[in-house]
Amino acid sequence: MHMWRGAVETNVQKMQVLLETVHAGSFTRAAERLSYSQSGVSRMVADLEADWGFKVLDRSREGVVLSADGRQLMPAVEALCEEFVRLQRRVDEMRGLMRGKICIGTFSSVATHVLPPVIAHFRADHPDVDYELLMGDYSEIEQWVAEGRCDLGFIPREPRGAGMASRPLVQDELMAVVPADSSLATAEVVSLADLANEQFILLERGSDDEITPLFRRAGLAVRSKLSTWDDYAIMAMVEDGLGVSILPALILRRCQFDVAVRPLEGHPHRQINAIYRTADVSLAAARFLEYL
Repeated sequence: MHMWRGAVETNVQKMQVLLETVHAGSFTRAAERLSYSQSGVSRMVADLEADWGFKVLDRSREGVVLSADGRQLMPAVEALCEEFVRLQRRVDEMRGLMRGKICIGTFSSVATHVLPPVIAHFRADHPDVDYELLMGDYSEIEQWVAEGRCDLGFIPREPRGAGMASRPLVQDELMAVVPADSSLATAEVVSLADLANEQFILLERGSDDEITPLFRRAGLAVRSKLSTWDDYAIMAMVEDGLGVSILPALILRRCQFDVAVRPLEGHPHRQINAIYRTADVSLAAARFLEYL
């Protein structure tokens, strides 16, 4: 197999030299462009002619031009060389996939509850790929992907920047989180109006606030004197009776706090998407997306 591949590469190299010789119009100019010796270029073309059994070039003191047979053959030679370049590029990409690194921008609930089984499955097929997870808020994650710092990212909305695409990952239902001894703890469903009457602990960071717009669309205001991006801190505060909150179901999968989790009226949810650049997504990242 290796001998066959080496022979193919050698013959293609000779054909690439032939193409350059035709374009240059002489062995000497082709040798200069290719940084080969003139005798080496001449010998490779002669080898092809010997293998094929006919002259490809007509030689003269002024240089070389294609023979009649060469003119018939040249379109196929050009196509083969172009295809071989594409093949080499694909092989290089595959080598990068087998031994490369995927950088993923994400946030805690996806990193904890979504990515581990996906990475385990992908790693079983591609054991030499390394992973880097960068944790940030949604705006940071999108910026990292747009700038090429991350190959792909996960955010609970569509990307806002140009040159970005998304793929739906999971619908994450928003749930009411109340103290275990609250009157709302036994409610079949909890309304936003119920929560608006309580001290509310807001899950937000910077401009990334998914909860306040829910109340605003319902014509309600949030009574909040506490806000944090740490979902576990929110659950601890609710457990201690400091207020109520709304958290995504993904965050609550392994809730170890003594709180009550109830569905919200209307079952609102957030759509978590994988985001990536449209122009230059790496082969490894594109393959990883297929495992989601």
